[in-house]
Amino acid sequence: MKRFFKKFACLSALAIFAGCDKYLEETPDNRVDLNTPEKAAQLLTNAYTSAAYIFTEWMGDNVAFTVGTFKQPEHNQAYNWEESTAIGQDTPSFFWTNTYDAIAHANEVLAVIDDLPGDKSLKDAVKGEAYLTRAYGHFMLVNLFAKDYNPQTAAQDLGIPYVSEPETEFVKQYTRDTIEDVYDKIEDDLEEGLDLVDGRYYANSGKYHFTEPAALAFASRFYLFKEDWDNCIKYSSEMLGADPVEYIKDIPEIIETKANTDDFVRLMTSPNDQSNLLLIRNVTNAVVSVGYWPDEDLLSFIFDNNPWGAEDIRTSNEYPIYVFGSNGLGLAKYEFLFERSSLTSNVGFNYTIVSAFRGDEVILNRAESYVYQNQLDLALADLQLYINKRYEGDPPLTLQLLRSYYGTTNNQLATLSFVLDERKKEFMHEGLRWFDIKRYNIPVEHLLQDGSTITLEAEDPRKVLQIPQTAIDVGGLEPNPR
Repeated sequence: MKRFFKKFACLSALAIFAGCDKYLEETPDNRVDLNTPEKAAQLLTNAYTSAAYIFTEWMGDNVAFTVGTFKQPEHNQAYNWEESTAIGQDTPSFFWTNTYDAIAHANEVLAVIDDLPGDKSLKDAVKGEAYLTRAYGHFMLVNLFAKDYNPQTAAQDLGIPYVSEPETEFVKQYTRDTIEDVYDKIEDDLEEGLDLVDGRYYANSGKYHFTEPAALAFASRFYLFKEDWDNCIKYSSEMLGADPVEYIKDIPEIIETKANTDDFVRLMTSPNDQSNLLLIRNVTNAVVSVGYWPDEDLLSFIFDNNPWGAEDIRTSNEYPIYVFGSNGLGLAKYEFLFERSSLTSNVGFNYTIVSAFRGDEVILNRAESYVYQNQLDLALADLQLYINKRYEGDPPLTLQLLRSYYGTTNNQLATLSFVLDERKKEFMHEGLRWFDIKRYNIPVEHLLQDGSTITLEAEDPRKVLQIPQTAIDVGGLEPNPR
């Protein structure tokens, strides 16, 4: 919680000074007084950033030029890989500001939780959640506003400020840690959180908090990005347990039980769905007809190409697909929700519920790590469980099939390519593809309205988002090179 201090001046008689003193004894607003673990837990609901990183989707290779959709300047800037000048929702600046604000809430809790009265096990659970939210916020920031983690250069590469104390100054100056320092601090917080988190205290709202499964899924992604394959496998396996299938989203069953498209989306993000590990409320316009989407050719190219030529359930006739503008196509993933700014107002914010971590990602993370350890039989076993829920006919997956499909004699390369293709499909419209584009130096080509194309090269510095101008001008932070 950011603290803002106001100075009051009483310039008249002594009686006025006395009145001023009495006034200052009162709480100036309705901020939470953190005097119990329950109130600290309540404050932590604001430690999950409300900002979406869906803007990365418009920068990636899952979109085409969409005709007839309403595009804000920030949508065009993202599609053209230009510096973002807007500060509203669905922009890098909005994500930066709101995520650091979420981190500030976690820091407020961590600063007081040990000194509060109450049950130690409850305080430990609250503290564990605070560590995890702080780690997650910094993890997303460093992977958007800095280079991807490279073990050879992380000690020199410019990261982000790691904020671990409450803000008590109106304008505090920060410096950017190296990526290695940021990752070390994230790992410390993550390990603390894993030791302490206890989902028993969340009652019926568990999926909207870091529980043990969500924390393990976070560890799976963290160690994958850090290229620590052993730990990625360790935490992924701990999360998936003996029967990983129950954590793979059962799209065929959702299709079968849905009543309509709205019902389908609700089922996809339901807290009762085992695959959904952490649900977060995001303020975003991505749920309405704005920005860029794949067109029919691109959607067909992405989903209709697979090693078997099998029908992909994710774009089958039964799977709801929205039409945006004249040629934009969107998979039904986001529920349109609206929050009014007041009870009598007709203005407010579009928002939706997103699944920040899913079991589907964890099993793909583990398969990718198995590939790097050359345990291809285990990677194929994970992938077979996954594709049985995504393709008609449960087609068998073999190394020979993958080598032939990708035109290579390298078993590891063929299997890795399949993992990346499946993650691209599975998380379309969700923004995760961007991190693979960064991690693997994948070039991106975008078609413009006039038929020409622009290209984001493999190692283009624009893949590292520029930090907000205010952080440069006011905060004194060093900008990313261009």
